[in-house]
Amino acid sequence: MKTLIDLTVNEEQLKKTVQSVKEKNILIPTMAQMKDPNKIPESVKEKLKKTGLWDVDPINLFRISWKNQPVKEGGLFNPLPNYVEIPSRISGVKARIIAMAGKYFPTGAHKVGASFACLVPRLVTGQFDPKYHEAVWPSTGNYCRGGAYNSALLGCKSIAILPENMSRERFEWLKTVAGEIIATPGCESNVKEIYDKTWELRRNRDNVLIFNQFGELGNHLWHYEVTGNAMHEIIKAEAGAKGKLAGVCLTSGSAGTLGSGDYLKDQYPHAKIAVGEALQCPTLLNNGFGDHRIEGIGDKHIPWIHNVKNTDMVIAIDDNDSLGLFRLFNEQAGQDYLREQGVSEDVIAKLPWVGISGAANILSCIKFAKYYELTEDDIVITVLTDSAEMYQSRLQEMEEERGKAYSNLHAAVDHNRNILGVRTDSMEELTYQSKKRIHNLKYYTWIEQQEYDLDELNAQWYDYDNYWGRLHQMAPELDQLIEKFNEMTGLSK
Repeated sequence: MKTLIDLTVNEEQLKKTVQSVKEKNILIPTMAQMKDPNKIPESVKEKLKKTGLWDVDPINLFRISWKNQPVKEGGLFNPLPNYVEIPSRISGVKARIIAMAGKYFPTGAHKVGASFACLVPRLVTGQFDPKYHEAVWPSTGNYCRGGAYNSALLGCKSIAILPENMSRERFEWLKTVAGEIIATPGCESNVKEIYDKTWELRRNRDNVLIFNQFGELGNHLWHYEVTGNAMHEIIKAEAGAKGKLAGVCLTSGSAGTLGSGDYLKDQYPHAKIAVGEALQCPTLLNNGFGDHRIEGIGDKHIPWIHNVKNTDMVIAIDDNDSLGLFRLFNEQAGQDYLREQGVSEDVIAKLPWVGISGAANILSCIKFAKYYELTEDDIVITVLTDSAEMYQSRLQEMEEERGKAYSNLHAAVDHNRNILGVRTDSMEELTYQSKKRIHNLKYYTWIEQQEYDLDELNAQWYDYDNYWGRLHQMAPELDQLIEKFNEMTGLSK
């Protein structure tokens, strides 16, 4: 079985990589600094005060954190991550639903962290030559944006691959940072077409390294270590004397964010992990397939990095409900309607933090709370991968489809039908055997098609502690390599 995350050092190439990075004056942050920005050097913070959040500047590697101040430039860090609590007046449930926001990462999405944890281990071990290799980022959207951005900051060449039907904003922004952009046929659920393109690149180019978010364990580790800790800090701040964590609800794109659920279950063993997916493509729920409109969810397969054995529930979310919630939150008439329902101005100001997959995550929390009949003392936590900023063209398209502007009546219908009206159908509380059924689906994608190791697939299930448990302990090892790399460049002094 191969090493979980290969940290084997190529000493000869490492010296060349150190020199290349030194020439570009690039200092690399550790995961410990991403968790706790207090550990970031003051000299770095002084440079951040003069740098825009999305600037293509290596100093913004230190803004790969949930704790960035919510400003477009010059910001430093908050004590807690940015988050919004969805009140009962919106959700219709008693449970406290807390959503942690990815809007204030560089690129406007937390995938910039996941892609960092895939590229940097290859860089600081000398496995990636920035003067020769091209980093290939296959994705359904935000991950390839994060990968292309990190590549630019780290002085590496990049190729972004994503489906042609993703939002216009994604493609327009990628043109500013990616070395090459490849659009594959289909929409969010057409993941195999992305994989096929990576194999084509492998066959025709000797200098490509594929960073497949669905199979890169660094993605899982970053969310376990960084996202999980960020969630834990919010829970500790919000729980009070009686409050408790009931569960974490996350839709499965690459399944990387589910690593945060593993971390929270280590801290709160009675909490549950619920995985959401599109009802129009119910792969986990029903071995199904289809097309859907919840951008950022990749499906028709089970990601290699999904720790299925630690998953407690599957929740299917209807496209129409996600788009209805998204529009309610991000249209002026929708916000005015919610204001009439007594929703506070503080919450309304944060509703544009919710993108389309974030809407699906919130709906997963609502269905979870209804199913388990949760009370005011229960907390359900989720993330907002990106924000409405990524989907303004989708709002325009929906208005064109309706043929009229969004009104107070539309808002009332969306709230009552798509949020208050969601039911506990299309859900499954997983048994041992149903978890095994989902896990076994990995065989067809990863062993038959992608040539992964069968022994490793079995280890994910039968050698659980030595596989997932060992993976969850690897962050300090990676940080040591990063610190040594920075010492070699001389830029950490």
